[in-house]
Amino acid sequence: MDISNYVSNSLELHLFFGRIMKEHALFLKAGFTPVDTSFACRAEYFKNEFERLLSQAISLSNGIINSKILESNELITDFTALAEKQTENFTGIAINKSLTSRERQLRSGSAECFGNEKYRQVKSLNKTAVNLLNGLIAFKENILNNVLNCRMFTMNYPLLIEHIIREAKLYRGYINSLEENGCLTEQSMKEVECFWNKIMMEHAMFIRGLLDPTENELFNSADNFAKDYAKLLEACNRAQSQTMTEESLKETVKFRDFKQAGTQGIEQCKIRSVILPLLADHVLREANHYIRLLKS
Repeated sequence: MDISNYVSNSLELHLFFGRIMKEHALFLKAGFTPVDTSFACRAEYFKNEFERLLSQAISLSNGIINSKILESNELITDFTALAEKQTENFTGIAINKSLTSRERQLRSGSAECFGNEKYRQVKSLNKTAVNLLNGLIAFKENILNNVLNCRMFTMNYPLLIEHIIREAKLYRGYINSLEENGCLTEQSMKEVECFWNKIMMEHAMFIRGLLDPTENELFNSADNFAKDYAKLLEACNRAQSQTMTEESLKETVKFRDFKQAGTQGIEQCKIRSVILPLLADHVLREANHYIRLLKS
């Protein structure tokens, strides 16, 4: 086992996906109605636990994270701090905003020089993450089952719940790979593109559905992105081994720019929508993550 790669790959996963998971829990809590207080409490639990996990990951990461990760704007963006402040004010859901300022101070470096204690701490963090993910995935699947069987109403689309289940399972799969093999098994670019093109397509569909009906131009733009990604996804699923990396990258850079302008517009109250500022920043970070994968 290459211990340095194990440590750095694990921490890079937690820095990106740990934040994504805590925000999933927040979005779920914000979408429940007053009758489902027990579900809201459970979502709060997962938000808090993933904030703790992210805090530990940040503490262990300084000086050993790849510079490309820090430069990609997939961990935080220039909009994250304000998005968290506004979302906390709008929902009343507490957010540990110090995590964002701490991530902004992270510095890159090499994971080559560390003792057994660092390895032990990261291994423990991976175990904690898998246990949390098992519970969060089961929680999300329970919500989805309730919604689809008319036992619950939530402001979150059923497709959004399916979407965040898939992302949690991807995160868990990566950690399991690290624990079983000591490294991340090589995914074909075809698999990566098929997964993330589907995620991007659904982001466009969510944006389209959450915009105010008067936002015709933005609606049409989001609709066009959804159609473009549907074509890329169809081509990806049809391909035997070849990929559409260049086309996916070009499309995702355009979509990233659209999301970035949208996040700024939502924070400045210039766009009519029911999109939380943190949700806008969340999908922007995922586009940045995908762009880094396509470039690498």
